Amino acid sequence: MAHNLEKTLQWATDWLAMPKLQYMNGSWVQGDSGDSWKVNNPANNQVLCQFEMASAAQIEQMAIHANHLHETKLWAKTSRTERANILKAIAQLIRDNQEKLAVLESLPNGKLYSESYDGDIPTCADIFDYYAGWVDKFYGENCPVEDGFLNFTTREPIGVCGLIAPWNFPLYQASLKIAPALAMGNPVILKPSEYTPLTAIFLMELIDEHLNLPEGLINLLLTNGIHANQLTLSENVHKVSFTGSTDVGRKIIANAGQSNLKTTTLELGGKSPCVFFEDTPALDASIDRAFEVMFSCKGEKCSEPTRFIIHDSIYDYVVARLVEKANAVQCGSPFDLNAQQGPQCNEAQFNKIMQYIEIGKQEAELVAGGYRDIEGDNAQGFFIRPTIFSKVDPKARIAQEEIFGPVLCCIAFSTVEEAVDIANDTAYGLAAGIYTSNISLAHQVAEKIDAGMLFINRYGCYGLSSPFGGFKQSGWGKEMANHSLASYTKVKSVWVSFGEY
Repeated sequence: MAHNLEKTLQWATDWLAMPKLQYMNGSWVQGDSGDSWKVNNPANNQVLCQFEMASAAQIEQMAIHANHLHETKLWAKTSRTERANILKAIAQLIRDNQEKLAVLESLPNGKLYSESYDGDIPTCADIFDYYAGWVDKFYGENCPVEDGFLNFTTREPIGVCGLIAPWNFPLYQASLKIAPALAMGNPVILKPSEYTPLTAIFLMELIDEHLNLPEGLINLLLTNGIHANQLTLSENVHKVSFTGSTDVGRKIIANAGQSNLKTTTLELGGKSPCVFFEDTPALDASIDRAFEVMFSCKGEKCSEPTRFIIHDSIYDYVVARLVEKANAVQCGSPFDLNAQQGPQCNEAQFNKIMQYIEIGKQEAELVAGGYRDIEGDNAQGFFIRPTIFSKVDPKARIAQEEIFGPVLCCIAFSTVEEAVDIANDTAYGLAAGIYTSNISLAHQVAEKIDAGMLFINRYGCYGLSSPFGGFKQSGWGKEMANHSLASYTKVKSVWVSFGEY
């Protein structure tokens, strides 16, 4: 792999030197806002490429083209077999270009190349294959009504879908939105994060080169959040799927209400707890797993367990093991095969995390990390040591607010009721973990914890057939499984009278 990786990195250098354009209505066009955006490498803070951002007017034009296609019903009436075959073809394009996509995913994001190559990119292909299988399996129903009438429902495409993907899992999150939207017959406008647009651009180039799709079916919008506001205001956009911060989610809801009351799916923030009871099975292995999911991808994950709620009887042991593991982590370039943690994605996020670490030093006991890693070649990059705070008050800011980085809070508890109260004492409700050998207790606690996903004795279990999404301020709606399909359709009820007119 090392030899191929070297060649692919050189290919990426050449590819990055080429113009980066918007893809609108089947054509590549220059952004017209007059503002350019530089995409940086967070490992060394050097510029990878830049692009001209789209203006609000250009975004609206993109939406008009996509809506025209929606109104013609050309894609919606394309045979389901053909639609499924196109989704499978996109999956194959991803697999055929796995190494290139993995490099382009890690370069601007900072996650380890192995995390992209072994995890993110193959899953993207699986997503398109999975939803190809749903094209002809998600449909209406016959409803039981009074004699003399027939009532049935149909599911119709919802319309133009504005898909706003985050920078932490750029292509993975984009795929989770594009695939179900296309499967249900909708045109899409994909807006990747301006920090990490490379895989979206390259995949769109592959699709444009190899697949003959209707003009306006898949559009690529390169711009920042200020200009992209138009995507959520446009009356030519009928649904917005957004993954990102809760604050931006609120703005999208306001914009939807201000315009055409478009449907919104929001996958937002998290402050997920992981509860270790005194009878945690295979304690060392459980600690290892929880540490892994907490600190993988530099802690830039919405569902990561950022609060370890640990029973008094094992608290000191668990914290000591966590500190030992944190101190052994090697930070470095995503393409250094010895590195175990890459840089934070961008300078703004780096600064936010460091500010929270300073807050934490005033609120709790810092037992690991807490500083910028500038060892060796890391000096110019946005590297932060895995950071652990102990003796954290559940009401502390670092225990209540989403940090979105490699910062863990350890909180002690004595009783089951106390553990549940601490777990629920947050504005978020995305995920939660429970470790105990008592399966009856596990079910009781799972029922009481107010979160959209519960992991018992193994934190972080995901599958495309299982819904992903949270409660409270962690968002609206679900992604994955057939639950996401519902949000890309609208239900029509049809009544037929057999007698009276």
